[in-house]
Amino acid sequence: MTEQREQIELAHSVGMEHTGLRLDQAAAQLFPGFSRARLQEWIKDGQLTLNGEPAKAKDKVLEGDKLLLLAELESATEFLPEPMELDIIHEDQDVIVINKPVGMVVHPAAGNYTGTLLNGLLARFPELASVPRAGIVHRLDKDTSGLMVVARNLTAHQELVAQLSERTVSRHYQAVVHGVATAGGTVDAPLGRHQHQRQKRAVTDAEDARPAITHYRVLNRFRSHSHLLVQLETGRTHQIRVHMAHIGMPIVGDQVYGGRLKPPRGAAPALLEFLQHFKRQALHAGLLGFNHPATGEYQQWEAPLPADMQELLRLLELDRE
Repeated sequence: MTEQREQIELAHSVGMEHTGLRLDQAAAQLFPGFSRARLQEWIKDGQLTLNGEPAKAKDKVLEGDKLLLLAELESATEFLPEPMELDIIHEDQDVIVINKPVGMVVHPAAGNYTGTLLNGLLARFPELASVPRAGIVHRLDKDTSGLMVVARNLTAHQELVAQLSERTVSRHYQAVVHGVATAGGTVDAPLGRHQHQRQKRAVTDAEDARPAITHYRVLNRFRSHSHLLVQLETGRTHQIRVHMAHIGMPIVGDQVYGGRLKPPRGAAPALLEFLQHFKRQALHAGLLGFNHPATGEYQQWEAPLPADMQELLRLLELDRE
């Protein structure tokens, strides 16, 4: 395979919310399409500069500082293409929209170097080897199903990353949560790493916390659960799961943030058994919309609820009746 290289030229200004962060921390927020490790390498090599000058990853940034990235991107040859079935909702020369199934990891990481969406994308679309993270610009957790967009070239990648940063991408989820919601609302609570369990996220006022805003409204109420439509304004790791747990309505089946299962009193045996065996968060990214990176036209796609969530809602409806 011939190694392909693309030139990257990106610039961002440091905002008030980034003031006081390390250069590599700010860069990770301003250039979310690249891993922090890669950004640190570019800082070390002088390809990512601060106010036109080489800097160190630990240097602090201030509002108004300019970050300039001039780098050469190597192809993603470290990841192996793996043929697999992909549920492609839409594809053109610039973007691919995929309906990710439950159980699929998006990007290779410790313990999951194969069988990921990225491996499947490289097999189906070999040209993605020359796009950062094989064109993946946002993620879904392994056990969250639903829609994702993948950029097929560097121009589309940069445009989609910019739209995500500017919060102009529409992302609507459906969730089934514990508790009966009286009305919709907004959760505005910053998220950072959990103080003791570093793989988890938590609502915190720590230095590394980032603004996180989640809107939700009620689609249906049951005896002890609610079916919610959730809209992301920001896109932090585990955001919906942490925010719902924070307001006392954890997502059904969430093995990390849901706490111990508390069966509803007097529930039908079929519902109780189903809840006991529902071991993934009842969360589905059902709607995705953005301005097409080539035409500028707003486009939107929807994906139906997976079968297990449909069955959960059916049993909750029967239990209510």
